[in-house]
Amino acid sequence: MDKHPNTLTGTSGHKHPRGHKPVIGITLGDPAGIGAEIIVKALSAEELYHLCRPIVIGEAGLLKKALALVKVPGVRGPSLHCISAVEEAKGEYGTLDLLDLNNIEADSVTYGRVDEACGKASIEYIEKAIELALKREIQAMVTAPIHKEAVNRAGLPYPGHTEFLAALTGTEDYALMLIHDNFRIVHISNHISLKQACEEVKRERILKVIGLGNEMLKRLGIENPRIAVAGLNPHAGEGGLFGREEIEEIIPALKLAGMQGIKVEGPIPPDTIFSRTRGGQYDLAVAMYHDQGHIAMKVAGFTYDKESDRWSSIKGVNVTLGLPIIRTSVDHGVAFDQAGKGTANPQSLEEAIKLAGQLVGVRFIEPDNGRHK
Repeated sequence: MDKHPNTLTGTSGHKHPRGHKPVIGITLGDPAGIGAEIIVKALSAEELYHLCRPIVIGEAGLLKKALALVKVPGVRGPSLHCISAVEEAKGEYGTLDLLDLNNIEADSVTYGRVDEACGKASIEYIEKAIELALKREIQAMVTAPIHKEAVNRAGLPYPGHTEFLAALTGTEDYALMLIHDNFRIVHISNHISLKQACEEVKRERILKVIGLGNEMLKRLGIENPRIAVAGLNPHAGEGGLFGREEIEEIIPALKLAGMQGIKVEGPIPPDTIFSRTRGGQYDLAVAMYHDQGHIAMKVAGFTYDKESDRWSSIKGVNVTLGLPIIRTSVDHGVAFDQAGKGTANPQSLEEAIKLAGQLVGVRFIEPDNGRHK
């Protein structure tokens, strides 16, 4: 086995019969965002059906609007197949299986607007997917983006998907990992203020995140993971000159991780750790807070084209570590400025579906037509 495979290449070596492909539930996200559009675009590609049996969890009217929005002249798009139970899904290319929750009136949705009703609907899609995943009716869930303000207006006291998923599954120790090809970043903290994030840099949390990251790397087929840990302060503290978190919290955590047999180095200055990781020196970088890791990943995976005023490339996948279920997600938001225009890029969602299939333990089977990117 390749010790450092591309993250979107399967590792189990099993070619499952058609009927045994995993069922992956895809939540629609905020109805006023680009979720429905990127789902329709992603599931218009035949290659994903060689990997899994995708089921969308959402609302029929929204999918119908998205199908009309992205329709290509002369090309027959997928037909919508509404189901009431997972076992009713066809799992066939050309058919978009939808578990219709019928929880919002599509005509009442205004693209690009923060709406409490949309926040409530997006919560219900997630709750249903978690329910199905815990019951093992689906083998993984992939989430389209939600809008945090809309969700909070609807009464959910969580700052994002990750925290909500942890609460509903009873998970205490979890972490967010971003993946783009062989570039991987895991975070000590996520959706909290920068001041609070600095206070979260504690040896116990750092050790836990290193362990979760190490476990995921092995699951991805990397036999002897190499993990780098960023410093919190400029120059990783410069021996205490710019802060003592490296000395008092990060270094002790690294020593404990080493005693557990984990190959880990650091603290490495934040201005070089991500380039070194992306270049292959390490399999994973541990970021101390949300923006430290997200900025690096999005510089690597996102490309904005000024001429077309569009994102020509949106690559990167979010996977939640520590959950009792498999959950991957796009690495971008609801893109209200693009919603309803038919121009949203589905790349991140495609990658999230592929990674979910890999984590279930199946190999991506190349279709004969060579369309797999």
